[in-house]
Amino acid sequence: QVQLVESGGGLVQAGGSLRLSCVASGSTFSSHSVGWFRQAPGEERLFVATIGGNGDLIYYADFVKGRFTISRDNAKNTVYLQMNSLKAEDTAVYYCAAADSPVIFNRARAQYWGRGTQVTVSS
Repeated sequence: QVQLVESGGGLVQAGGSLRLSCVASGSTFSSHSVGWFRQAPGEERLFVATIGGNGDLIYYADFVKGRFTISRDNAKNTVYLQMNSLKAEDTAVYYCAAADSPVIFNRARAQYWGRGTQVTVSS
C-alpha cells in the first residue's frame, strides 16, 4: 500500500514558478513509477509528467515540455514537479499517482492517488 500527499500549490502570477511535492509512505516507493496529472474545473484529468522508479524514464505532456521538470528523491520518498513560466491555463488541481509499472501515462494505470493540490495562475 502506498499513500501519497501532495503539497506546494498556491496562487502565482503568470510567468511565475511553483514546486509541487508528492510525499509517499511505504518502503517500496522506489519500485513505483509516479505521474503528475491535473484537472481543471469541468475538464478531464490530464497527464502532465511521469518518472520511473529509479528516475531513468521521464516523459512530459507536450503542453508542459520545456517549462515543467519532474524529479524524485527516493531517500525522501518524494517526487517533485518544478513548474516554471506558468500560464493561466495551467490552473488546475494537480494530483500525483503511483503504480507498479515503468511509467504512468494513463490515469487508468494508476494504483494510488493523492488528494491533490490547487494551483492557480493569475493572468
